[in-house]
Amino acid sequence: MANNDIKRICVVGAGQMGHQIAMLCALGGYQTKLQDVNADALEKAQYSLEALMEQWVQKKKITQEERESAFNRLAFTGVLEEAASDADMVIEAVVEKLDVKRDIFTQLDRIAPPHAILASNSSTIVNSLIAEVTGRPEQVCNMHFFFPPLVMDCVEVVMSDRTSEETAQKALAVCEQIGLTGILLRKEISGFVANRILGALQKEAMDLYEAGIADYADIDLIVKKALRHPIGPFELMDLSGIDVGYYVMQQRYAETGDPADKPPAFIEEKVKAGELGRKTGKGFYDYSLKEVRS
Repeated sequence: MANNDIKRICVVGAGQMGHQIAMLCALGGYQTKLQDVNADALEKAQYSLEALMEQWVQKKKITQEERESAFNRLAFTGVLEEAASDADMVIEAVVEKLDVKRDIFTQLDRIAPPHAILASNSSTIVNSLIAEVTGRPEQVCNMHFFFPPLVMDCVEVVMSDRTSEETAQKALAVCEQIGLTGILLRKEISGFVANRILGALQKEAMDLYEAGIADYADIDLIVKKALRHPIGPFELMDLSGIDVGYYVMQQRYAETGDPADKPPAFIEEKVKAGELGRKTGKGFYDYSLKEVRS
């Protein structure tokens, strides 16, 4: 599928998702700008990407020339105006909080060129809740990458009832150019497809743990041994960030008002204690002391 219209991509948010999405775009040939208001996050992102791409060169996944070309196409900035003012597409990858995303999209609608597509990497929030703060709802969609984006070959491209067919097809074309499988969902629903299925499994695992039926490590072991999953639900929460899951559950609860969707007390306690998983060295498992049980 040809994609001649999109040449420049801005990625907003240099966290664990955003910096890898930006690298994918640069590797795919797009002039890419990665923006974050946090200078430390940008520095960490650049360091992480340089290390990852060096590993790819060593493993012969890319050549040294391809690595250098990609970094020549990738810029880092703390200024949103600088990042988005000439973008043909913006991919937002910030914290999973609706008010934060709406604020960013309000700014992007003002800064980005009129033709630019505004996409959200949200794992849960439907784009219609964000698009309404813009003057271009037909150019807004979800592009939900999976963690880690440089490894996971899937992007859920989600349309609202106001997203244009042209926008959806351009988003799919970007997925193709960066080497990922884009799958189009023409009807939006909170959590989309993968996370609704995964969320059902995680919710049952959390309910079993909270009820004292089994320890979290034993639940992980059963899921891996009996269901042949490569990683258990609590290990996965540690990997993706317990705070990320907590915000997702909070958003779902805010939308439904169903007490069953409210984050469990033990999840809230871990977030308040700063025990967010691998990125903080401790979540359900302590990564500073031992390997995850397998």
